[in-house]
Amino acid sequence: MLKKQQLYQQLKQDIQLQHWAPGQVLTQQQLAQHYAVSRIVVRDAQHALMSEGWLAAHGKAGMQVPGFSAAEAEELCMLRLQLEPLALTLAAVNLSFSQLGQAEDLLAYIAANTQLAPYQRGELNWQFHRILYQSCAKPHLLRLLDQLHQQVSRYLGYQEQALAYADTSAAEHAELLRLLRSGNTYLASELLTRHITAAGNLLVQWLQKQQGA
Repeated sequence: MLKKQQLYQQLKQDIQLQHWAPGQVLTQQQLAQHYAVSRIVVRDAQHALMSEGWLAAHGKAGMQVPGFSAAEAEELCMLRLQLEPLALTLAAVNLSFSQLGQAEDLLAYIAANTQLAPYQRGELNWQFHRILYQSCAKPHLLRLLDQLHQQVSRYLGYQEQALAYADTSAAEHAELLRLLRSGNTYLASELLTRHITAAGNLLVQWLQKQQGA
């Protein structure tokens, strides 16, 4: 029988793979029967997923699978562009070789594990960025970024899956580490800005085409 954390992860994967289609309305009882768990387990996983944007409230007792929105993707990209280059610039002077090594190990892990689910790739992508920002010594900024990436994570994994963006992302991440190791904070920040902008624009354009905008 699945436990809360296992159901939380399984639902993320099933939503991103569209086993539960965008717009579909679900109930706790339906999910409890499908995954052979108690409604309490479903309720706990549901609350966590709703707080991260993977599910939305629907009616009195239901929940709905949100679709991918070009407008939301554009807004999230805009927020990332305001906050992440700032966090990187503030953190760069304090980045240790140990932290850079952790980030490099994480990239190697992602590259070696090609069977990772899209949502897992999205979460690992954020862990990579989070390592680079954690030394910025701005706890409020980091908290805002953590909250932002709860909303962004499903788009990051989807982006790599739908747009075959994994290789481009990996190459830019590696170059970002190289620039940080060499102490070139300005170029690293510029690269990060281009990285977020290009990926965001590509995703927004693709979603607009899918939505007939």
